[in-house]
Amino acid sequence: MSVDLDSGPSTTTSRDWYFPSPPPIVYSNPNLPKYPRRFSQNPPLSRPPFRRHASSSAVAAATPPHTTFHNARLRRRAGFTRWTDLPPTSDSSDSVSAPKVETSSAVVGDNASGSKKIKLNGSQLRIRWKMAITVAILITAFSSLLYQNFSLHDQVNELQEHIYELENLLQVHNVSRIINDGSDSVHHVPSKGLKRLALFVSVTLLSIPLLVLKYVDYVSRSRSRSSENSSEEVSLNKQLAYRVDAFLSVNPYAKSLGLLVATLLLICLGGLALFGVKDDSLAECLWLSWTYVADSGNHTNSEKFGERLVSVSISFGGMLVFAMMLGLVSDAISEKFDSLRKGRSEVVEQNHTLILGWSDKLGSLLNQLAIANESLGGGMVVVMAERDKEEMELDIAKMEFDFKGTSVICRSGSPLILVDLKKVSVSKARAIVILAEDGNADQSDARALRTVLSLTGVKEGLRGHIVVELSDLDNEVLVKLVGGDLVETVVAHDVIGRLMIQCARQPGLAQIWEDILGFENCEFYIKRWQQLDGMHFENVLISFPDAIPCGVKVASLDGKIILNPDDSYVLQEGDEVLVIAEDDDTYAPASLPMVWRGSLPRDFIVPTKEEKILFCGWRRDMEDMIMVLDAFLAQGSELWMFNEVAEKEREKKLIDGGLDIERLENITLVNREGNAVIRRHLESLPLESFDSILILADESVEDSAIQADSRSLATLLLIRDIQAKRLPMVTHVQNGSFSPGSWIGEMQQASDKSVIISEILDPRTKNLLAMSKISDYVLSNELVSMALAMVAEDRQINDVLEELFAEEGNELQIRQADLYLFEGEELSFYEIIIRARQRREIVIGYRLADAERAIINPPSKSIRRRWSVKDVFVVIAEKE
Repeated sequence: MSVDLDSGPSTTTSRDWYFPSPPPIVYSNPNLPKYPRRFSQNPPLSRPPFRRHASSSAVAAATPPHTTFHNARLRRRAGFTRWTDLPPTSDSSDSVSAPKVETSSAVVGDNASGSKKIKLNGSQLRIRWKMAITVAILITAFSSLLYQNFSLHDQVNELQEHIYELENLLQVHNVSRIINDGSDSVHHVPSKGLKRLALFVSVTLLSIPLLVLKYVDYVSRSRSRSSENSSEEVSLNKQLAYRVDAFLSVNPYAKSLGLLVATLLLICLGGLALFGVKDDSLAECLWLSWTYVADSGNHTNSEKFGERLVSVSISFGGMLVFAMMLGLVSDAISEKFDSLRKGRSEVVEQNHTLILGWSDKLGSLLNQLAIANESLGGGMVVVMAERDKEEMELDIAKMEFDFKGTSVICRSGSPLILVDLKKVSVSKARAIVILAEDGNADQSDARALRTVLSLTGVKEGLRGHIVVELSDLDNEVLVKLVGGDLVETVVAHDVIGRLMIQCARQPGLAQIWEDILGFENCEFYIKRWQQLDGMHFENVLISFPDAIPCGVKVASLDGKIILNPDDSYVLQEGDEVLVIAEDDDTYAPASLPMVWRGSLPRDFIVPTKEEKILFCGWRRDMEDMIMVLDAFLAQGSELWMFNEVAEKEREKKLIDGGLDIERLENITLVNREGNAVIRRHLESLPLESFDSILILADESVEDSAIQADSRSLATLLLIRDIQAKRLPMVTHVQNGSFSPGSWIGEMQQASDKSVIISEILDPRTKNLLAMSKISDYVLSNELVSMALAMVAEDRQINDVLEELFAEEGNELQIRQADLYLFEGEELSFYEIIIRARQRREIVIGYRLADAERAIINPPSKSIRRRWSVKDVFVVIAEKE
């Protein structure tokens, strides 16, 4: 093919070399979904942005310049001559076509005429063809990638167009549905007149309270101006305020009811107002009103001014309603917690021990009740007093003893109020203990009497019995008259006074009483044993290896307890046996042992020695103690009374108490006036000559236990020091742990010459004196607490204690061993019991000569042992 470089664009024939063009790009994807025809029949309102119509012609028109140029380059690379072999031309415009012409000419000339020929060997042709094929493949791949790029771009545009068409169709569909729904419910839309009426009613109802308040205020002012010169009248304002206050005070649920009414009114008025400004139905408006009340943020969707005004008003009212509701709930919760904290809630218990009142005896009483209930795994004790519940719980927590599983519940209340008594389940308690208050004795007993009256007025009745602690023996008859068979009394002052007299005459007896009254060691129990029916009491005494029988509860005498009965008494059906044992489940009858009776070494002779006793201090029941002491002491004995009460006033108090001084048979009264805590006053007394000295808690300071104990402690130390200076010194201190040269050692030496019994009210002071051993024994309110706990557990024991404390009947005594055996004689405890029965005595324990404490209800009663005449035995015997 020849090419004319100057003839313009060249033309090609069938022999021209060319490379095939890439296939036309068709912008159609078979994977695209086929959309319904109706979509295309509804063209969109406007074309979306970046829309592109994909067609093969457009692509072909856009790509030829680049494709042609590219193919020309390929042809140049496939030519038989190089660009450098061509002759240079002067026309720069023909520089592109010159190589083409040269190449074509070279080929033609080689074939036709005799021009210069270029011979190519076969290997070069193959290389060039491979290069051409490679370039063609690359071009094809590039074209395919370009095609895919444009194809994906057009697919995205088509999808965007389709989404736009679907959105238009959805809008048309919504509009048509709204039109259809509106056409169907045209007859449901309320009229404008009805809406205006609803709005007017709501505004009117909201204005009525304001008008009423204005009217009330106007009427009140008018009445006040008209009544200036007349009698004073209560204004209508005050009357309405009083009525509202009375309604809120009388009705416990008035606040909650008022809040509920206010909420309903707000919802109804708000619904009517919304009905007047919205196109919704009345039911829908009422529901919207409730949502605005419940959640103040729901009104944000309102659009019109009227709707926004009404919704904001309803939301504001809802905030006020819920603020009031929150206040009521908070007050109710606080009131409930305050009620629990102050002990106002009800106790739901039964078979519990109820203690009414608070005194310094409460700690010892709780300790004894805890020990008594230990075998049962613990009990329930409820304490009610006119004190704060937290303070009572704090004081009980400070008590230094183990409750042993017993739970103590405190409640604040008055035992004189029936409502408070029902709060502690008084009708279901198995025992009720009324403690005497600290302070004036008459006032304390009067309060105890009123408490008994309140208990007898309980409509449900009482399941348990009442144990009343009294301060004065004269008030016992009145309390029993009011309470009847339900009441058991323990006169604390009388118990302490009688114990002090007994212990003054028999040193060491106080420790015996402590062991018997407390639940820590052995105590009294009453139980029926059917296998003992028809047995003599003498045989019953040796039938219990782990207990000591002391009496019989006779069924034929309406349950009367006979202490220390005759040996010939035969147990009948229904009789119960009174024993001293460690616990109610630790003893049982066994087979009778073989016991040798023997004979007594000598007869017991009642001592007739005259005694000299000193009373330091003044008690309320001094006349009762004098009468008891006159019955116990031998004739010719002296009783010295040393206190601050004037002698004339002293005699007047004794006579007013019922004591006839001239009728005293065995004792003579010697009065001395002075202060027991002043040494020079005490030095005026012959302290070394007294057989027994009783330091009493003085009446002037008995209201304060600490002050009374301090006074008694000071008196005790002064007396012992004066005795130590006057009595001769010894080189050995018996039963003492202090050196003889110390001041306590000197006092211990003086204690061997005379007996001092101290009355201490606080148990902590008692423990201090007991360790120093400068006093024979210390009696305190702890013994009274033990007696109260024992009677609370079993009311029958009170009859036994009354007889043991009384002036007549049986009592606890300490006897020398030489009354029952010879020196070095070997006997079992059973044999000693049988020997003591010859004097109608019951031996319950012993104290060895080298021991400090007595053993009550000893074990191994059938085993023999060697005894000494210096040993002593504890017996129950009749008073001489």
